Amino acid sequence: MKKILVIGELGTDVYVYGEVNRLSPEAPIPVLNPVRTVKNDGMAGNVVSNLKLLSPDSEIIHWHQTENITKTRYVHEKSNQMILRVDEGELNGIESLGFLSPKMKQTISESDLVIISDYNKGYLTEEKINEIAQYSKICIVDTKKKLSDTILQHITFIKLNEIEFKNNQRLVENNLDKFIITLGSKGAKHLDVTYPSTNPQETIDVSGAGDTFVSSFSLMYLKNSNISESITFANEVCSDVVNKKGVSLPDTKFISRLTF
Repeated sequence: MKKILVIGELGTDVYVYGEVNRLSPEAPIPVLNPVRTVKNDGMAGNVVSNLKLLSPDSEIIHWHQTENITKTRYVHEKSNQMILRVDEGELNGIESLGFLSPKMKQTISESDLVIISDYNKGYLTEEKINEIAQYSKICIVDTKKKLSDTILQHITFIKLNEIEFKNNQRLVENNLDKFIITLGSKGAKHLDVTYPSTNPQETIDVSGAGDTFVSSFSLMYLKNSNISESITFANEVCSDVVNKKGVSLPDTKFISRLTF
């Protein structure tokens, strides 16, 4: 059994699906009539959900803040078009991960894989990420932060999307071996090599796709230590997920390819 530690903010994703039959007489906006509501764990919680589905025999541990963060999306059911997103629970900040006790350091060092899913809400500082990585066997980071050079010493890989890449372009270009850049329907890039998606999907709903990528990539890399195969596999899993509504989980058909 593999032991996997996820560190990062936990949220709740709420999807309110409804019908739109008219515009508001008060403003040029659609009037949504709610039909159904779907809830699931979001942010780093979605990474955990992906890991549990893809590697059901692994032990998954999640460290996160105590405060509740909720993202509510109001969505037109027929088109899957998001009309509005309302975020709650962040206004006053959240408690950061503090002192790492000897027991916590032991948990990190005993884990086969550490995934840091940093949504940059205040739970993790760059210094704390560095400290965690120092005790890790494999440490893969998905972060929204603008990073400094000091973060790279102990981290195995950092996953960024295209916007996050632009915020860290100089750092990435000077350390190409450390960074994986996801490119949406175009796939992902590492060391200036683009790995195209096996089944490119143009979709308006990419919620949770980054969490799925880092989860599936990390598991495959843990299995075979082959970055090319791991990126290709992650692209394939993401193509499956973005075809679904909301924050969705991969098909169970991928589990057999991750058997340790």
